[in-house]
Amino acid sequence: MVVLAGEVLKEIREHVEQGVSSQTIIKGLRRASTMAVNKIKEIAVSTKEGNQRDTLQKLAATAMSSKLIHRNSDFFTKMVVDAVLSLDQDDLNEKLIGIKKITGGALQDSIFVNGVAFKKTFSYAGFEQQPKSFKNPKIVCLNVELELKSEKDNAEVRVEEVSEYQAIVDAEWQIIFNKMEACYKTGAKVVLSKLPIGDLATQYFADRDVFCAGRVASDDMERVCQATGASIQSTCSDIKPEHLGTCERFEERQIGGERFNFFEGCPAAKTCTLVLRGGAEQFIAEVERSLHDAIMIVKRAIKNQSIVAGGGACEMEISAYLHSYADEKIPHKQQSIIKAFAKALEVIPRQLCDNAGFDSTDILNRLRVEHRKGNKWAGVDFVNETVSNNLDRFVWEPALVKVNAIQAAVEAACLILSVDETISKFRCHES
Repeated sequence: MVVLAGEVLKEIREHVEQGVSSQTIIKGLRRASTMAVNKIKEIAVSTKEGNQRDTLQKLAATAMSSKLIHRNSDFFTKMVVDAVLSLDQDDLNEKLIGIKKITGGALQDSIFVNGVAFKKTFSYAGFEQQPKSFKNPKIVCLNVELELKSEKDNAEVRVEEVSEYQAIVDAEWQIIFNKMEACYKTGAKVVLSKLPIGDLATQYFADRDVFCAGRVASDDMERVCQATGASIQSTCSDIKPEHLGTCERFEERQIGGERFNFFEGCPAAKTCTLVLRGGAEQFIAEVERSLHDAIMIVKRAIKNQSIVAGGGACEMEISAYLHSYADEKIPHKQQSIIKAFAKALEVIPRQLCDNAGFDSTDILNRLRVEHRKGNKWAGVDFVNETVSNNLDRFVWEPALVKVNAIQAAVEAACLILSVDETISKFRCHES
């Protein structure tokens, strides 16, 4: 969108310098945008027929074609499609796809978890005595601190006898024991809390074969609640059965140098987690960004089941259409504006050629010839350094992405053109 908006402004600069009214230019650009969007909808191909999974994997592969993970696209496209299809298809909330990064190992060691997974939290003595695996456990999620806390610095308690001091100490212990007992009586086998769970509570739960984890991150806790059906409780005194969550299987497993807690088979809301491996943190971060792009493309494809060919094919077809339409049916000033917009669309295949190290002038000339012949899906072939039918080569993109890019680029250009004057602030130098 940014590249296209900049090229549109570059092409119409000549008209601005020649004194053409900005309103005339804006009207021409918006008319060209409307014609381009209608053309995209006309030539778009529906993906409702055929194998949906196969189609989505090809779309994800297209999104990864220019990324560092291109060589492992077969591995990651399956992971991305599995992740999106595991979500609620009516909602498709990508925030329920958790991404965890673990340094070390190879890219192929990355795993897809059909559920929630998060890194083992800080634990006290007694944690290793707790069971690490359950089937169909009840899960309670808390925002309660299960830890003995010292009094605040400005707290003052006056006692006259030793028995009175002992009563205060006993009351403190009784309060935390009541909290722990209330959690245990709910029948929950997994106790999670956003706040610390101290050594006393850890040993208490270990003696009763209950797993506990404190200091759980807010986003992980939210995903667990949405996946298992639990609700976060701020008190232990009134936990009802409907406040508890459940899953088919809970397990703590070792992955590389880290230990992770896994909640799989969650019935309430469909969710998943991608555990990424790699040699360096910067590389794993780039993999995460690449997967996010692919996830959003697949999500769009599910919601809007119409595609166009990528590799600059769609832009060249629209450009050829606008040039022909402007020459035949627009005799007034807007003709040159629409033709300028049509020329600006060629920046997409040109930039693709520059990124790949190809001769952009030669490739663009070939594309113009192919589209004049009626080959509407002719685009840049990055493998053979030529042009080819990108629809047959499965280089696809959702039509909605193209529509949004063109509309956003034209609106950005029109916004800049609508500025009448600019004010520059010059620093005054005192002599």
